Amino acid sequence: MNKNPKDIQLQYEGFLKTPFLWHGKGVLDLFQFEKKSIKSTSFSNVILQKLRLGKLVERFVSFELQQDSSIKILLENIQIQEEKRTLGELDCLLLKNDKPIHLEIIYKFYLYDKTIGSSEIEHWIGPNRKDSLVQKITKLKDKQLPLLYSNQCKPYLEKLNLASEKIEQQIYFKAQLFVPLCDFKKEFDLINNDCIYGFYINTKELNQFKDCKFHIPNKHNWLVKPHTNITWLNFEEYSNRLEIYIEEKNTPLCWLKKSNGELFKFFVIWW
Repeated sequence: MNKNPKDIQLQYEGFLKTPFLWHGKGVLDLFQFEKKSIKSTSFSNVILQKLRLGKLVERFVSFELQQDSSIKILLENIQIQEEKRTLGELDCLLLKNDKPIHLEIIYKFYLYDKTIGSSEIEHWIGPNRKDSLVQKITKLKDKQLPLLYSNQCKPYLEKLNLASEKIEQQIYFKAQLFVPLCDFKKEFDLINNDCIYGFYINTKELNQFKDCKFHIPNKHNWLVKPHTNITWLNFEEYSNRLEIYIEEKNTPLCWLKKSNGELFKFFVIWW
């Protein structure tokens, strides 16, 4: 079963418009991939319904790169194995202006919690507190990027007539960031502030929005910019649905429409 093309198109547009978490050389000296803007925002590939969000984004990145004549994709989703054990995966090997690049693709949603860690980077955590920005970039630096230089990776590179020391490693890291409602105008030093998409609150803080309308999108539609072509919930309907997420210790991304028509993205935390 294929996904609704209209849904996929909105998800692709939301993905395209999401900014990179930084530009150039950033956190832990990780280099962000530089690309030129594509003219077309129309997505024409077929996507299967059961793709996880991370895999959906990888398809979007692949399609986007294919629109750039200076880029040639060599291999994608390369499983590096030792006997029957998978050591890891290289997201993408490509040529950009004939220069070989190993590209790791990341798309994340992080919330700013200054009670976690002791630095700006350590304060960014996943909505359910199960992961964090510092964990992700440490894994990239210590595990995913070094995989290129492993003995187990050599046969894959040899088939492409590539040597690991000639390959530049870069990351494609996009993110939507959310801050406490009281910090909605806060500026940050180490990340691209254009990535701040909204705020987060707990259930007690919801009462200030009693006169608003709400929507709880599915996980794939977390990518989508809020729009009005949906069925909105009133506060009571929304609160009843929200209660299920909170009881299961899930932090849902939600849309909010104020009485003046303003639209917002926000998370409601259970913690």
